[in-house]
Amino acid sequence: MSGHLTTVAGVAVDTRHWIGGQRVASAAAFTDHSPIDGSVLGEIARGTAAEADAAVAAATAAFPAWAATPRAERARLLHAIADGVERRLEDLAAVETADNGALLRSHRRGVMPRVAHNFRFFADWLLTLDHEDFDTRGHTNHVSRDPAGPCVLITPWNAPLMLATWKIAPALAAGNTVVLKPAEWTPLTASLLADIAAEAGLPAGVLNVVQGLGSEIGDALTSHPDVRRISFTGSVPTAKHIAASAAPQLTPLSLELGGKSPLLVFADADLDLAATLAVEQYDNAGQVCLAATRLLVEESVAEEFTRRFVEKAAQLTQGDPREEATDLGPNIHPRQLEKIDGFVRRAIAAGARAVVGGTRLEGQYYAPTLLTDVAQDSEIVQEEVFGPVLTLQTFRDEAGAVQLANDTRFGLAATLATGSRERAERVTGQLVAGTVWVNCFFVRDLRAPFGGSRHSGVGREGGTWSFDFYCDVKNTVSAPKGWNGHG
Repeated sequence: MSGHLTTVAGVAVDTRHWIGGQRVASAAAFTDHSPIDGSVLGEIARGTAAEADAAVAAATAAFPAWAATPRAERARLLHAIADGVERRLEDLAAVETADNGALLRSHRRGVMPRVAHNFRFFADWLLTLDHEDFDTRGHTNHVSRDPAGPCVLITPWNAPLMLATWKIAPALAAGNTVVLKPAEWTPLTASLLADIAAEAGLPAGVLNVVQGLGSEIGDALTSHPDVRRISFTGSVPTAKHIAASAAPQLTPLSLELGGKSPLLVFADADLDLAATLAVEQYDNAGQVCLAATRLLVEESVAEEFTRRFVEKAAQLTQGDPREEATDLGPNIHPRQLEKIDGFVRRAIAAGARAVVGGTRLEGQYYAPTLLTDVAQDSEIVQEEVFGPVLTLQTFRDEAGAVQLANDTRFGLAATLATGSRERAERVTGQLVAGTVWVNCFFVRDLRAPFGGSRHSGVGREGGTWSFDFYCDVKNTVSAPKGWNGHG
C-alpha cells in the first residue's frame, strides 16, 4: 500500500471516494481484509455525512445535463463502460475474489461477463422502450418515463460488482445520476468501476462512489431531501432502518432482501437432478439470497434422495477460491462465520442431526452442512443463515409440500423438482415467491421481473420494471381538437 493506492492481486486500487469526477479522501479509514487468509487488502476511506452530502450535491448538479442527454448517447456511454469492464475482466475478477472470497473461475466465466451484460442490456432496452399511447373517447393518452433524479444505491457483499451494476445500469440508462454505497466488507471493485466509467467518458457527477461503515454514512444518504430513489439489497433489519430513514422524504424504495427459499422434491422427480440442484445451493459458500436452503422431500423418496445428496456433497472441494478445482471458498467475515456456527450449534442442541458437515473449519471456512430432524417453527428453518447450511424435511402430499414451503415470513424464490408438468403448474400457482424455478436453478433473464414477496422485498426490477422504478411515469392526455383554443 502506498498513499491512497493499494495493490490487490497485482492490481492497483484507489481507496478514496469518487465524487464529482474526482478522488476525495476522508480523515479516517477502515481496514478491508481478505476472507481467504485474513490478510489486509487496504485502508479504505471512511466516509461520513460530509462525503454523503458532497456526493448527493455532485449527483444533483450533474442531473439536468445527464437527464437531457439523448437516449442514444446515454446508451453509447453504457456500452463504453461495458467495453471497459471486458478489457479489465481479469483485474476485476482477481480483485473481487480477494475481497469477497467467491470463486475466481466463477468471476472470470460468469460474474464479470454478467457485469458487462448489465450495462449492455439496459443500454439496448432503453433504445427499444416504447412510450404507450391509447385512446379515451377521442382523447390521446401518452405515457412517458421521465428521469427521476439522483439515486442512492446500497449494495451487498456477496456479489458486489454484479449486484451494484444491476442497479447502476438501469438508473443511468433512465437518465438518473447515482451515488453508490458499496458494502464495507467488499469495497474494492466499486472503486475500479469508477475508474472504468471515467475512462469511458461518463460525465463528472453522474456516477459517484462513497465508502463507509453502515449508518455512519448511510443515514445521511437515505434521509437526504435531494435523493429521488433508493435501491437496497441486503438484510431485513437494515431495510427497515433505511425505510424509516427515507420515510420523512417519502423517497421511493426498491428493496431486495433475504430469503428462506424451499426446494420441493416430489416422488416423480428425476432424483439425480433433484440432488444436483440441492447441492448447487452451496454455491458461493451458501451466501446467495436466492438459495433454496430448505429441502422439502416427499416421504417415499426421502431416503434415496438423501443418499444421492450425500454422495454428491462429498465430491465438493473446499479451499482456496483462486484454485480452479475449488467448489466452495470461505465465508465473508469472522462475524458472519460466528453467526453461521451459532445457528448450527443451537439447532443441534435443539435436536437436529447433521447428516453432512455441521462443523467450523480452519480460517473462515464452514463445512457444507445438511441438518435433519428439524421442527418447522425452529430458528434454523425460519431464519436466514446465509452460509452453507441446508435443512431437510419431508411431506406426504402436495398440500403438505405447499404448506411447508409457504410457512416462513419470506417469499423470495422457490425451486421445484417434478416429472409432471401438471403438478408443476398446480404447485407454482400456490407458492409465495418472486421467482420459481422448475427442474432448474439460477436461470436469470434481465427481461424478467425480479424481487421478493413478504419480508423478501418491495418492488420488482428487470426490463421495463427497472425503468418504471427509476423513472417518474407520466400520463399526458390531449384533446382531439382545440390546439387553437377552440373545440
